[in-house]
Amino acid sequence: MTKKQTVIINGYEHISFVQPFHYTQEEMVNRSKEYHEWLEKRRSIRMFSDKAVPKSVIENLILSGSTAPSGAHKQPWTFCAISNKILKSKIRGAAEAEEKKSYEGRMSERWKKDLKPLGTDMNKPFLETAPWLIVAFKKTYEIYEDGRKQNNYYVNESVGIACGMLITAIHNAGLVTLTHTPSPMNFLAKLLDRPANEKAYILFPVGYANEEVYVPKIHRKQLDEVSYFFE
Repeated sequence: MTKKQTVIINGYEHISFVQPFHYTQEEMVNRSKEYHEWLEKRRSIRMFSDKAVPKSVIENLILSGSTAPSGAHKQPWTFCAISNKILKSKIRGAAEAEEKKSYEGRMSERWKKDLKPLGTDMNKPFLETAPWLIVAFKKTYEIYEDGRKQNNYYVNESVGIACGMLITAIHNAGLVTLTHTPSPMNFLAKLLDRPANEKAYILFPVGYANEEVYVPKIHRKQLDEVSYFFE
């Protein structure tokens, strides 16, 4: 029997889906192991080269992040990509101003102690050095042309997944990034002239790692520390 290409469900057209890949159990084990080992090589980088990255690569990275599932398929995100040097300088200035306030008053001593092994401080030169900055904004609600507003669903979860997929796409492209979250981030919406329904979520500097880079000697949690199996 020939499979239908389209069907109508709840009054809406649905198209036929065919799982694109089928692997043997051995292949699945090997592929999942190799993928984990590949992801284990990903590190957050704060020392960037200023080597140029083509705009087309950034476009593909954003499209990859945008394949993420979302609540009711509302896709409640906007990715702003910045390569303009003047704008990057303004972003750095505003971010460092907020970071200074955080390090000197907002952050607890325990928080600063936890950050110390990572080597972070209030200075963020990578915001100017990296050839691209990608700012992910979450859209808590939609604004339609007639002025109507409608809340989106599971916004934080949806945007979080999209950002995770973006990070993986960046790694896959042979580039590096960092999840930068200066708090508060309201300055990003102002500098980028974003509408009232968009709130800055994460800022990603994107580019190549510098020739000489050092990262903290840290260890990711083992499987038994992050999972439980009920069989």
